[in-house]
Amino acid sequence: MQTVIKHIVSRTYKPLVQQYLSKTRIYTYKGLKLTIRPEVFHPGFFSSTQLLLQFLLKQPVDKKNFLELGCGSGLISMVIAGKGARVTATDINPIATAQLIKNCKQNNCLIQVIESNLFGNIPLQQFDIIAINPPYYKRNPQQPKEYAWFCGEDGSYFSGLFSSLAQYMHDQTNVYMILCDGCDMVMINTFAAGNGFTMDCVFEKRNLVEKNFIFKISKKTSW
Repeated sequence: MQTVIKHIVSRTYKPLVQQYLSKTRIYTYKGLKLTIRPEVFHPGFFSSTQLLLQFLLKQPVDKKNFLELGCGSGLISMVIAGKGARVTATDINPIATAQLIKNCKQNNCLIQVIESNLFGNIPLQQFDIIAINPPYYKRNPQQPKEYAWFCGEDGSYFSGLFSSLAQYMHDQTNVYMILCDGCDMVMINTFAAGNGFTMDCVFEKRNLVEKNFIFKISKKTSW
């Protein structure tokens, strides 16, 4: 039954969303007003952003050093900054980071925005919280907006993520990553384990299309 529903949604809802998102749109969230370019992952039409944000809002973030790796629209970063965190938001997509800077100015939101491929341009430091809404479909991205969806045919995004993550963590850092049941979980766990990390599911929720999971990523104690 779930497969039938998913097929119906993909044939009806998905084309309508794609048409709507082909133009720049205004998105509002609890007093924030964001301009969302068509090249940027829209936080209102895909459940992962909202689920990760609601989970993070249940965590203590005040005065925490917070990193959103692959921020897209930057909604999560802007909301968390409003809760008192010191926020760094990064994305490989220059269109996303340029628009986020504008959105921050328009909303009087103070965060550091960095255009970066994973950790490449982030000054070496240790964060208290790292939030990741990664690309997880196995295809090579060809244009800026596709970096939000595709992790490379060989999962190169996750290889790069886990090979550098430990440098930006201290012993008490909390790392949270949201995935769905359409991911290659075996591949992702293999990259994690190979670099000395464990992934523990701390939240899950199913909608009409998919099941989402939030994982807490930790260093192996014996690594």
